[in-house]
Amino acid sequence: MKIAVVGLGAVGGLMAAKLAAAGHELSALARGAPLAAVREHGLRLVMGGHETIAKIAVTDDAATLGPQDLVIAALKGPALAAAAVSMQPLIGPETVVMPAMNGVPWWFLQTAPASVSLADRTLASVDPGGRIGALLPLERVIGCVVHLTCSSPEPGLIRHGFGDRLIVGEPAGGASARADTVAAALRNGGFTTEVSTDIRHDIWFKLWGNMTMNPVSALTGAESHHIIDDPLVLAFMLGTMEEARRIGAQIGCAITQSGEERMAIARQLGAFKTSMLQDSLAGRPLEIDALVSAVHEIGTQLGTPMPNIGALLGLTRLMARERGLYPT
Repeated sequence: MKIAVVGLGAVGGLMAAKLAAAGHELSALARGAPLAAVREHGLRLVMGGHETIAKIAVTDDAATLGPQDLVIAALKGPALAAAAVSMQPLIGPETVVMPAMNGVPWWFLQTAPASVSLADRTLASVDPGGRIGALLPLERVIGCVVHLTCSSPEPGLIRHGFGDRLIVGEPAGGASARADTVAAALRNGGFTTEVSTDIRHDIWFKLWGNMTMNPVSALTGAESHHIIDDPLVLAFMLGTMEEARRIGAQIGCAITQSGEERMAIARQLGAFKTSMLQDSLAGRPLEIDALVSAVHEIGTQLGTPMPNIGALLGLTRLMARERGLYPT
């Protein structure tokens, strides 16, 4: 496939390096230090203690790349609105756009069941003014959930942690040939890839697990095992998860697993720094909106009591604003 990756951070860099190694016609849209580093040294990937270097076409001008079969938007939430403008030359009549991002996407409520009573199916928290939705219309989009860890300790260097699982699916649910085609390309790149007939549920399920761990880690500076091992913090997170579970049940994303079961799984993964903690330590903008603000916005529309989600959002947002990591 002809594939362009937008953003060469941790996830984008990992996907670009592996897909290029598999023989896809791979290019990337980047800027700043990652652009300069990859131009000079190639895209470096460390997996299992072994380093490889991918020589890929990288640019800050999408017009030089032209329309693609698949565009992978591997960005932090705050960067997507601007990137949606710059990536337009990559999108042709048949191009599929796949956001490989954390949290609730801009299109999430557009495909909620018709039976769900919502006054507004847009999400101002992640797409103010509907700018992203206008530039990346629903018919172009394939949903994606990323289940792996990686980091970018310096521009152009990607270090894989653990996991290689991706889930893809149509935003409106069901099966499709294009979802199968995208999944096949990702499998060819070495990812364990599943096609889901209910990608909204998969998105909400992942969010349910990391919408607490990520902001709590950024607030405290603690790694995952210390967070889970503190009984007071764990109780707060479990209460927050229960509120999010109730919201999910009302929008067609029911979760049967308990919060305790989910945290037990997280504990088995050992110590790790969440993506939001990594961003906080590096002084990068925090993707609070896709992880917490969107949940709060949906719960407000539904009239669901959510004191824990409100407290988590307020505290994390204030901390980030005071540090210049979230807009005022």
